[in-house]
Amino acid sequence: MFAESIVLNRRSFLLWSGSLLASIATHKARLIASGPTGKDAPSTHPDNLEHVFDLSPSSWKSWIKAVEILIPKVMQETSVPGCSVVLIRDAKIYWRRGFGVRDAETRQPVDTETVFEAASASKPVFAYVVIKLAEKGVIDLDTPLTKYTNERYVANDPRLDLITARHVLMHASGFPNWRSADDPMRINFTPGSKFGYSGEAYSYLQSVITHLTGHVDNSRCGEFEGGVRFCATDIADFMQKRLLRPFHMDSSNYVWSEQLAKNLARPHGEHGDPQAFHKPAALVASRYAAAGGLITTPTDYAKFLIELIQPSPTDDFHVSKKSHDEMIRPQFPFQAFTRYSVSWCLLGCRIVRISQHQLIAPGGSNPGFQCYSAVSPLLKRGFVIMTNADSGLKLLTKLTPSVLGGS
Repeated sequence: MFAESIVLNRRSFLLWSGSLLASIATHKARLIASGPTGKDAPSTHPDNLEHVFDLSPSSWKSWIKAVEILIPKVMQETSVPGCSVVLIRDAKIYWRRGFGVRDAETRQPVDTETVFEAASASKPVFAYVVIKLAEKGVIDLDTPLTKYTNERYVANDPRLDLITARHVLMHASGFPNWRSADDPMRINFTPGSKFGYSGEAYSYLQSVITHLTGHVDNSRCGEFEGGVRFCATDIADFMQKRLLRPFHMDSSNYVWSEQLAKNLARPHGEHGDPQAFHKPAALVASRYAAAGGLITTPTDYAKFLIELIQPSPTDDFHVSKKSHDEMIRPQFPFQAFTRYSVSWCLLGCRIVRISQHQLIAPGGSNPGFQCYSAVSPLLKRGFVIMTNADSGLKLLTKLTPSVLGGS
């Protein structure tokens, strides 16, 4: 049931985020074409600001005051119990605040330390680690993954031997999003020939990375959707060592703990009704960590995004400039229009390009959680929004254009 919900929510999220990015990009194109409207343009009204990406320095504080009034209003309209927002300016965390409650039953408030599920925004974090491993020679992005493991993720299909890490990272593997009892695992098209969003592909690549670098506990195994069998791994510890700790994402993890639970947001349904807490253990992480298992705060996730727009010097954990430029380069066209284009990059998320301006835009949808973010490498600005309800998509649709500068 959990995996089926992920599939349904993901389809909704893809449709919604495509529409939202189209609105943003169209609006940005109009602004670029028409030019600024005055010395202090745009105004400080939250419905027509150029906002995070085009605010004049003197407008930020006024805009934040307006947004602090707007967000609770939109939360009430969309039945979202809790929401947390971070703004990035000059590649630093400029402002952050929690709104509402993390649990509609206990009424515990959301604050800046509240932890949410990142859902598919987990993919860029895992992708970054894979790209660093490629730099270190642990894996080659263009070598078929079957060269690294004897596991046949799909039986009786020679096209499996064509799938590379690059195909997985930019969603061109041919795998479905998730298998199910009614929709068994298969390869739907020749790898690399077109786009096909896939959590299954990220799960497959995660298993390859674990084979190369980690440990599998064969005493703790279980079945997931479609009868696929996974055993617990040390992927959570691996990701802690390879990225979360070096990037100072100290409130993030992939498995449930008592410490994490102290600040954990509860999932809620479409009408703000409390749902059962998700308590992922190592077995669950072995299946979903890379594709959607990150548990984090908007502040921690902003730290990751800042590394994408103002990279640290290369070291054992941070990628080189060459790898950095490659991983945020639009590599797989998704939608092309007259004034803007939407592509997928090696981070497994969308890139929106308008003239020379581009946005890196990770987002995600898990049962009871919706999140969205966008950053501009050129302007060193961006935002992260996380919510704890299935109706979070409605809030994001209403709120994000006001944050980003949509219609």
